[in-house]
Amino acid sequence: MNSASLAACPQQNLHRVFVYGTLLADEVIHILLKRIPKSSAAVLNHYQRLSIKGRVYPAIIPVDSKKVSGKILFDITDTEMHILDTFEDVEYKRSTVEVSLMDSFEKLLVYAYVWCNEKDPDLYGDWDFEEWKRVHLDAYIEMVNDFMEEFEPQPASEQ
Repeated sequence: MNSASLAACPQQNLHRVFVYGTLLADEVIHILLKRIPKSSAAVLNHYQRLSIKGRVYPAIIPVDSKKVSGKILFDITDTEMHILDTFEDVEYKRSTVEVSLMDSFEKLLVYAYVWCNEKDPDLYGDWDFEEWKRVHLDAYIEMVNDFMEEFEPQPASEQ
């Protein structure tokens, strides 16, 4: 959906989403949303990004002395939020958090997917995006394609 069609749909809610893991990869976002939204580098203070035992994607949990780098995706539609909510699954809760933009230090309220179980014993160590891209991106893209083939969009009346 281009900006002209967004302007033609004033009733359409637009959202901002902080991403910090596999959704940092434009290849993954493009498969899910069928576009690459405008984005900006950002930092989420008082959270930590962790690896999850047996998984290739990370989690974030609140930790006072830590911070997570990532980016904000802008102008995410309700339909796209539904796709992201379904993709992130029940182990994450969509929460409103405050992030700082890297280029201006402006603070914004955005959505982020936070791991539901802060005490999960499977959370450990740091998760590295560049290492993940090198080792897991190709297989992850296949998984995301499979997800989208099975994805059931919302009926138009619910969007």
